[in-house]
Amino acid sequence: MQLGIDSFAASVSDPSRGLVLSPHERMQNLLDEITLADQVGLDVFGVGEHHRAEFLDSAPVVILSAAAARTKKIRLTSAVTVLSAADPVRVFQEFATLDLISNGRAEIVAGRGSFVESFPLFGLRLEDYDALFAEKLDLLLNIRENTEVHWSGEHRPALTGQPVYPRPLQNPLPIWVGVGGTPASFVRAGLLGLPLMVAIIGGQPARFRPLIDLYREAGKRAGHNPEQLKVGLHLIGFLGDTTEQAADDFFPGYLQTFTEIGKERGWLPTTRAQFDVLRGPTGAYLIGDAPTVASKILSIDEALGGIARTTFQMSVSTLPHSKMRRAIEILGNDLAPLVRDQLP
Repeated sequence: MQLGIDSFAASVSDPSRGLVLSPHERMQNLLDEITLADQVGLDVFGVGEHHRAEFLDSAPVVILSAAAARTKKIRLTSAVTVLSAADPVRVFQEFATLDLISNGRAEIVAGRGSFVESFPLFGLRLEDYDALFAEKLDLLLNIRENTEVHWSGEHRPALTGQPVYPRPLQNPLPIWVGVGGTPASFVRAGLLGLPLMVAIIGGQPARFRPLIDLYREAGKRAGHNPEQLKVGLHLIGFLGDTTEQAADDFFPGYLQTFTEIGKERGWLPTTRAQFDVLRGPTGAYLIGDAPTVASKILSIDEALGGIARTTFQMSVSTLPHSKMRRAIEILGNDLAPLVRDQLP
C-alpha cells in the first residue's frame, strides 16, 4: 500500500490560537511539508483545487512543479483536478510538463469537485455538472492515447487531428478518478478501467464496500485486468506522539473549518463528541499515534478488500507548521513501516 498526504493549501488564519500567516508564508510552509514528506519516504503528495478564500490551491500544477524541483522520489498528484471546469487539453499539457520536470512522477486525480465556485468563475452551467465531467474525461483519455486527436462533443469545440504537446515521460500518464458516494461514478471508473480514489469525509469506511465491489465488478465485466482496478482512499487524518495529543491538537482547527463549511451546506453543528466517534475504531478519521492509526488502516484495508493507496488530509485544520512537520515525520518514520510490514 502506498501512503501519502493530500493538501488543500488551507490559508492558515486563526487569531484565537495565534495562527496568522500570510499567503506567502503558508505557501513556503506547504513546499517545506512536501519536501519533508519526500525525505521521510512517503509515496505520494497531492494538492487539491479550489477557487475560494480559504484555500491557496487554485493553480495546483504550479505548486506541484515547485515541489518537483525540491524532491526526488515522491509522486506528485492532483487531489483532485476539477475536470468539469477545466479544458482537458490544458490539463494534459500541464501535467505532461510536470511529468517531464519531475522525471516521471506526475499523476492526475480527475474529479467533479465538492465545491461549485469554479462553474460561474469559468462561465459554465452547474446543471451540466456530470455531463461536463463525463465528456471531458473522455477527451482527456483520448489525448493520453493519441498525439493527434480526433474528438467531438457537446461542451467543447471539436478536435480534428490537432497534435497535443508535450508528451509525458510516463506512458501512459497515470489518471485516477476521484469519487464521493455516487454509485454511477464508481461504475464509470470501473468500465473505463481507471484506478479509483475515494474521498471519505465521514461515517464508516466499511460502508463503501458495496460501492467498491460495484467498481470492481464493472471493471471485470468490461474486460479490464484486476491489476489496474486499484482503489485509493482520501481520509482526514493527523498523527501525534500520543493519540490524545493528536486529537487535541487537530480538533480546534477542524471545528473552525467544518463549522464554516457547515453553514454553507446546512449541516448540523460540529461537536467534539461527533469528532471522537469519527476517530474511533470504525470511524473514517485516521487520528492518533502511529500504532493506533496503523492498526486502523489495516482494518480498513481488510474491510474494503484491499487498498492500494491511503492519503491523509491534514490541512482541514489550522495547525502550527511545527506540528504539521512532526505529523509528517511520524507518518513516514513510524506509521509507514508498521503498515508496510503487514501489507504488500
